[in-house]
Amino acid sequence: MKNLPLIFLLLVFAPFAVSGQEYNVKGELRTPWKHSFGETQYILDTGKWDHKAIIDRIIIEGNTVTRSSIIFREIGIHEGDRIDVDSIEFYKAQVKLRLLNLQLFNEVDQTIAERKMGLSICWTIKVKERWPVIPSVTVQFADRNFNTWFVKQNHDLRRVSAGLTLTDKNFRGNLETLAVTVQGGYTQKLGISYMRPYVNKGQTNGAGFWFSVSQSRQAFFITDSNKLDYTGGYTGPVILRQYEGGIGYIYRPGYASRNIFQLNYKDYSVGDTIIKLNPDYYTKGSTHARFFELFYRYEYNGVDNWNYSLKGYKLVAIAIARKGMEGLDFQSYANVEAGRYGKVAPCWYYSAIFRGRLIYPQDQPYYFRGGLGTQTDYVRGYEYFIIDGSHYGLVRLDIKRELFNHTWSFPLKYFTAIPLRIYPKIFADAGYINSPLPGNSFLSNRILYSYGAGIDVVTLYDVKIRLEFARNQLNQNGLYLHFNSE
Repeated sequence: MKNLPLIFLLLVFAPFAVSGQEYNVKGELRTPWKHSFGETQYILDTGKWDHKAIIDRIIIEGNTVTRSSIIFREIGIHEGDRIDVDSIEFYKAQVKLRLLNLQLFNEVDQTIAERKMGLSICWTIKVKERWPVIPSVTVQFADRNFNTWFVKQNHDLRRVSAGLTLTDKNFRGNLETLAVTVQGGYTQKLGISYMRPYVNKGQTNGAGFWFSVSQSRQAFFITDSNKLDYTGGYTGPVILRQYEGGIGYIYRPGYASRNIFQLNYKDYSVGDTIIKLNPDYYTKGSTHARFFELFYRYEYNGVDNWNYSLKGYKLVAIAIARKGMEGLDFQSYANVEAGRYGKVAPCWYYSAIFRGRLIYPQDQPYYFRGGLGTQTDYVRGYEYFIIDGSHYGLVRLDIKRELFNHTWSFPLKYFTAIPLRIYPKIFADAGYINSPLPGNSFLSNRILYSYGAGIDVVTLYDVKIRLEFARNQLNQNGLYLHFNSE
């Protein structure tokens, strides 16, 4: 592990070396022309053209909430641009995809009209906005996923947290996000967050903040044979409390890439019972972990749809450094996710996703080890297991077919279209995690693999449902339900 610091630095700074590869579109804002045009317009007939045309005017319609400047920032075309007429259909598809990826619009329609005898064109973009303020009811499980809660915990409702989050994804029409969360049940939580993506005239810099406080009367304290052991009850004193807050800066030089920097402060505390059961929960037997955190995230969005990707590739790299004042000394780690998506035949698609992590130093207090089996980092078929460790890698391969793709239209302002897409699939996974302190884990320091079949459902407001049947190398079969992307 002598080269670990060098590898860590490469993962942190490598994204800057590729940040300029952005479809050759700079994405700077150009103010739409204010004067009117009196020329007669004709519906565009590209069959009679064999030359370039100037985009004489771009008209935005239907954006009652969203500011036009936000739309101009995304579309990748500008007034005054010269484009090949043969490329117009490509640009129309790009404009529609980019605007739908904002998750602000249900529909995007475009009309292109010829002006000045084919020397220039007028491009009209008409959008239908979504409901900007979305009240969402969130259901979270005390366990790692729905399957563990439903099967291993006998779907005990006392282990469920229910919350209400009010999110304005287009606050003041500036693509600002303002969210307030209130949650009760197993874990009680209050939170607020605000993010404004553009604070400068060039629309490249953004800023925001967030704060939350949560508490629970029960918490896990150790991993035993790849399962979490809990202490505490559903009533009684609070044994886990967490305060978290931070400020952030966003740099987005173009459409496809985004850089996020955060300075966070976190204060975690647990009851004496947990420390008696596991003195290594935090460092030096402390009941508190207080630390500052420097966070950096790089995103490259080269896919057709960030919510459910079928074509293109993406890269997400995260680097975190933590300096503790109590309960934690120092921790740094780098995470990377790389995905490649493509079409192999009509209605047939494939995906290949890699996720990995490097951590330094490897010897960390129990709470900060984590590993495979949490959030989205798990080998399918091992949903019931938690595997603590340091460095890990995970590969997921899918082949899927578009079985159904239809959108129903409704005469409702914010529900003008309800889409439904269904994708049966087959898959195979492989993963490995290095653990310097494996304890009684029987899944650490070995290659894990699984395979199976499933079905993905994508519908209104980017809701995703995955139902998967998997078989792992322990010869265990299982049917698993998930509500997120792979």
